Amino acid sequence: MTILFAALALALLGLILGGLIGFTAKKFAVETDPRIEEITNLLPGANCGGCGYAGCADYARAIVEDGVSPANCAAATEENFQKIMAAAGQEAAKRERKVAVVYCSGDNRHAVHVALYNGLNDCRAAAALSGAGKGCRFGCIGLGSCARNCPFGAIEIRDGLAIVHAELCKGCGKCTEVCPRKLIHLVPAESKVHVFCNSLDKGPDKRKICTAGCLACRKCVKAYPELFNAQGFLVRARDGAAITAEQVAEVKCPTGALQTVDSHANPGKRKEGAA
Repeated sequence: MTILFAALALALLGLILGGLIGFTAKKFAVETDPRIEEITNLLPGANCGGCGYAGCADYARAIVEDGVSPANCAAATEENFQKIMAAAGQEAAKRERKVAVVYCSGDNRHAVHVALYNGLNDCRAAAALSGAGKGCRFGCIGLGSCARNCPFGAIEIRDGLAIVHAELCKGCGKCTEVCPRKLIHLVPAESKVHVFCNSLDKGPDKRKICTAGCLACRKCVKAYPELFNAQGFLVRARDGAAITAEQVAEVKCPTGALQTVDSHANPGKRKEGAA
């Protein structure tokens, strides 16, 4: 009989506590805008942080409550982006797709190694020591920190050089944050030609440590001054410049630093310089 009374008392106590919890939850419940869940479901769910928020749910809340632009999410498809704009009550807009570019051609065939690196397999750790042994203090270290931090698997390390697969890149910018040399940049996806070098050293000094560096000879600038811009001992393609593969072939960059995105991702297609 004692056991029966104890069981009944526990059951009654459970009912009372359950009722109190339900009343409290209903009384103090915070209403959530249904658009937040709708937009969260439209976002890719990668939680890459490229938008500047901790995850897709936080970003969706910021879009609804703070009026943040949905364009900050580079990974969302164009269809979902337009749906998010409509759900958030914002005017329809068109995004400019961007992809990552590694401004370096110094793979193990071209970059000179001046030391043997035997340390952590991390670019930031190597940068604090010898740069994984490569002589160029501006170039790709090649230990894959960017590839490991890419949530979309768009970067691979091939022969000691980071290669971006543009068709997989969503332009989230995670790789730009983790690269200790700051040689990865987001550029418009339509830009298909770049000077793949990041070194600010003088031309002769570059040649001693890398056979694929930009010598700043200005052949490209002289041929197409409207497309290229000389910046000290380095040349860059002008923002928004529509440079073709035919123009690259016409310039005949002596080191091959000027090349297409396709040839950079597929070294077998690259035409080596004559110098």
